[in-house]
Amino acid sequence: MPGEYKISDIYEGGYSSLDPEYGNLFVGYRVPVESLGITTNPQEARVAQEVSSKINLGAKNVEVELLLPKTFDAMNKHDFKEINRLSKLTGIDVSFHGPLVEPSGMTQQGFTESSREAAERQILEAIERVHEANPKGGIINFHTSNMFPAPDITMSKEGEKVEGLIVVDSERGNIGKIKLKERYFPEEGKVDIQKEINHYNEESWNQQLTQLGYAADRATDFIKHAEMTLLGKEAEEKAGKRISEQEKQALLQYNIGKNYLNDSYRQLKDLYEAAYKNSTPEEREILEDFSRKIQEKVKKINKDPKSKESIELRKQIIEEGLNVFDKISPPKIYKPLDEFMLEKTATTFGNVAFNAYKKFKDKAPILVVENPPANQQFARGEDLKKIIEESRKRFIEQAVKEGISKSEARAQAEKLIGASWDVGHINMLRQYGFEEKDILKETEKVAPYVKHIHLSDNFGFEHTELPMGMGNVPIKEIMKKLGKKGFEAKKIIEAGDWWTQHTPKGGGAPFTPSLEAMGSPLYSMEMAPYWNQSIAFQQGYLSMPLLGESLPQVNYQTFGAGFSHLPAELGGQMPGAAGSRVSGRPME
Repeated sequence: MPGEYKISDIYEGGYSSLDPEYGNLFVGYRVPVESLGITTNPQEARVAQEVSSKINLGAKNVEVELLLPKTFDAMNKHDFKEINRLSKLTGIDVSFHGPLVEPSGMTQQGFTESSREAAERQILEAIERVHEANPKGGIINFHTSNMFPAPDITMSKEGEKVEGLIVVDSERGNIGKIKLKERYFPEEGKVDIQKEINHYNEESWNQQLTQLGYAADRATDFIKHAEMTLLGKEAEEKAGKRISEQEKQALLQYNIGKNYLNDSYRQLKDLYEAAYKNSTPEEREILEDFSRKIQEKVKKINKDPKSKESIELRKQIIEEGLNVFDKISPPKIYKPLDEFMLEKTATTFGNVAFNAYKKFKDKAPILVVENPPANQQFARGEDLKKIIEESRKRFIEQAVKEGISKSEARAQAEKLIGASWDVGHINMLRQYGFEEKDILKETEKVAPYVKHIHLSDNFGFEHTELPMGMGNVPIKEIMKKLGKKGFEAKKIIEAGDWWTQHTPKGGGAPFTPSLEAMGSPLYSMEMAPYWNQSIAFQQGYLSMPLLGESLPQVNYQTFGAGFSHLPAELGGQMPGAAGSRVSGRPME
């Protein structure tokens, strides 16, 4: 009951300090101190001072958190050089968490290649700047994605179910959302992601064809109506002269018709480009045949775009084009956002890693790609695996073009591009009904690529960051799945919520409770005693404030081991006639 204390709360009991499994935080998996690290405050630009404070805690690895691009830009060269000096003096290893940049270049407004190139430049510039802090290379960490939500998923007894996903127009970069739903019309069948995307493409394509046909018809109507009053050439000659009101209206309709027709012609060209790039080889032959047939007409239009003949030729091309589009399937223009972004993200990371290698050679940093929280894009093990594989392919392609042998390029790609596995982020799959076994399956998929680990605990629903052992992240089982690579990787403690909410004035560092949770050996060797036993070694005389002193002076008199505390008849200094020390009865 609250307020009650047992004698075991006051006197720890010697057996506890000898039990290697002791401690409420201990997760059952031991990690040596030298592989654990702690982060700096991501909102603090004075990183050299932050690194120094973490060294004072006894950390052998420090990860400099540069999450906020604005805070990162507030740092100067002196900061990085000072970090390098501190690491040399103390022998610590310094890694970096790069700014939260969207590597695909995708924004809420859509995608442009220029935005992807800007993200690539920003990530490369971050690598070049932090290289001054660790000229030997080291590790720099970036998220796979930082902006877009993951597909709507749930896990039930029937298995994983996708309820909705975001799609992107691969031609324009526009974003849409598909809500997967049961369809009851005959032959529609069960919910199927690819079928729904095909539906979406078909609806979008048909809508565009309808708009094109409607605009072309309106253009024809306007022009015909105007020509009943004016001849096209005469209408243009009369522009600016005194004409009748009827002629003015006819001229206005004629110009409106021309504008509709010009817009329709441009739209036809856009649809042709989209269809050609996203159709099957057989359908491309149909489109190429159409291209050959209209080539001479296009030449005449380009030669004199404003002529009456050009107007007529545009009408003919649009009509023929609509007939051709009816012969092909709706092109797969809309694609799942993750599929589209994965290609762009891998291009960015592959280019960045190769350019860093070109500049720094064997001192190039290792670029590790981290899974973000599970409610964001590319949070799953398979996502991370694909991004790393595609990034390495991009690296190899670039290297071979530069004259590097394929075998050497592959070796460097595997060395310089890897995964950073955030155990707290993947645990957030629990909010969608995933269980421990599902989280371990995610770990298995990415295990061969892991070079870095982020440790944070939570309960699977919010992006809280607690020291390990304080939530329900199955860290022992995760580490076993990661195997040797996980054991050898640097494991960085990310426990921001512990800092800011669970300690006085945000001043408590999560390093000590993490050492307890991971059962690290006290003496940096794989032997007892361990940090999870340390609480039994730290029982102070004032350890229970509500009870006052745990070992007041009477305890020494009662349980003391010195001879002076024995009664006189036994050779001590305590008078025996007054009674025994315990019962008060006279000594016999």
